[in-house]
Amino acid sequence: MSNAHDIIGLERAALDRWGNGDPRGYLEIMAPEVTYFDPTLDARVDGLQNMRDLLVPWTGKIRIDRYEMVNPKVQQHGDAALLTFNLVNYRRLPAGSERPVIRWNSTEVYARIDGRWRLVHSHWSYVKPELKHPLSDPG
Repeated sequence: MSNAHDIIGLERAALDRWGNGDPRGYLEIMAPEVTYFDPTLDARVDGLQNMRDLLVPWTGKIRIDRYEMVNPKVQQHGDAALLTFNLVNYRRLPAGSERPVIRWNSTEVYARIDGRWRLVHSHWSYVKPELKHPLSDPG
């Protein structure tokens, strides 16, 4: 198996668990020194214990019926690898159809630590968010 395949597999396994209400899939692949940026937070989260404190309360509260990992790309340099992709989360509607509920940009930095790929930095942002105060006036 290639390293790119392994890294994408780790991410998909964590996403599968996340969509079923289990954030521990991510916690289990994070390095102790992990850092994290999320668009709902004011500052970076530092360290695995702080990530546990942030994510464990979400256990059982998340439900994503289906997701698409769009155009994943792994760029490896030695024992470090950068995984970037877009994520589209879907919810099933009562009539049986589904609709996208949120679209993400994701940047995940992995490092090979003691022979295993570990997540050392995670950065999530919304695709095309609506800004409350645009930075410039086009007109």
